[in-house]
Amino acid sequence: MQTVVLEKAQATLADLLKQVADGEEFTITQNGEPKARLSAVPTAYRKNGILVHHAGRSISAQDVAKALTGNLEGKIEMSPDFDAPLDDFKDYMK
Repeated sequence: MQTVVLEKAQATLADLLKQVADGEEFTITQNGEPKARLSAVPTAYRKNGILVHHAGRSISAQDVAKALTGNLEGKIEMSPDFDAPLDDFKDYMK
């Protein structure tokens, strides 16, 4: 990881972004102290309205759907009166 002073980073931001796109990372310093890191954002894409991050491997739409629906099926029970008023709040519901 390369280090660049804030003033130079401001003056050469477009060039730094091109290098970041090629895989470089930079630490931006001010008064000799690290203040920020400039690195690429992980590749992401949308599939059926769901944002899926790609971290070195592909994730299928089926994997995403399974993770979002059905993986707790049969493990959660809801009481038939779950939405009934609570006795503790009767005074507030008048």
